[in-house]
Amino acid sequence: MAAPDFWSDQEKAQTLLQERASLLEWIDALKGEEEKIEEIRVMIELGEEEEDASFLEEADQAFKKAESTVSDLELRVLLSKARDRNNAIVSIHSGAGGTESQDWAEMLLRMYARWLEKKGYQVKVVDLLAGQEAGIKSASFMAIGPYAYGYLKGESGVHRLVRISPFDASGRRHTSFASVFVYPEVDESIHIDIDEKDLRIDTFRSSGAGGQHVNVTDSAVRITHLPTNIVVQCQNERSQHQNKEMAMKILRSRLYELKLEEQRKELDQMHAGKKEIAWGSQIRSYVFQPYQLIKDHRTGVEIGNVNAVMDGDLDPFIEAYLKWQS
Repeated sequence: MAAPDFWSDQEKAQTLLQERASLLEWIDALKGEEEKIEEIRVMIELGEEEEDASFLEEADQAFKKAESTVSDLELRVLLSKARDRNNAIVSIHSGAGGTESQDWAEMLLRMYARWLEKKGYQVKVVDLLAGQEAGIKSASFMAIGPYAYGYLKGESGVHRLVRISPFDASGRRHTSFASVFVYPEVDESIHIDIDEKDLRIDTFRSSGAGGQHVNVTDSAVRITHLPTNIVVQCQNERSQHQNKEMAMKILRSRLYELKLEEQRKELDQMHAGKKEIAWGSQIRSYVFQPYQLIKDHRTGVEIGNVNAVMDGDLDPFIEAYLKWQS
């Protein structure tokens, strides 16, 4: 960094700074745990010398907390791929089946929102298209926080729900599908060429929340990237300019992910079936009736407490996926 030509290559310099920050974060975390372990050792010694059980109880609680932190750090080792540290952009789309699948898509949106809230991440909804009777047709949101993409990337794919439909007066069992796509937010250090001539930009009146302002102006923005036919839109910001800026950010991330996907194809052929999470693949089934079970078809993880999972308890699935794909 002290070299006079360090900033001659801006992209390389930014990459090195990010790597340095990541290493310093690891060093600080490990030093912090070493200090906590030393404190635990002292508490145990005091408890034995003073024959005071309160010291040992406090040491036991501190040890469990340190053990959990170390476990998180071990898992963080698996988040070392490019862009794992980035924010995530998540899109949810209901499948065929009308109201039933739209309700399922909304349930997934709530599930991810609860997981993110428990983890201390910020959730920023950028687009939401409500269903005609219930649920949502689609939604896009940003998960803002360290390693959001790394943790959520394994959620990409088709999610299947089996339950007795609350919308069926006959009480019949229905199967519904919804798809989830997860992209890393692309920061400014990553250059993605987007030619203005390749874009079709449409504005329309927002149908989302935001008060009277969004109802009387064409503030929502839809951008179509003509060469790839990728369509993104944003309607939750307060102005057309802000919506366009957010839509372009999502488009850059989609194009970056598309570029990475092309690079992964050769590697995927070498590991046929193991890492295929493309559109149309069923990664997880959520069975509410006739029994209760949620199963990940890639890792084999099964959980019977469906209420806990739908309330955001996704850690077992996320941790198993990270270990499976490493």
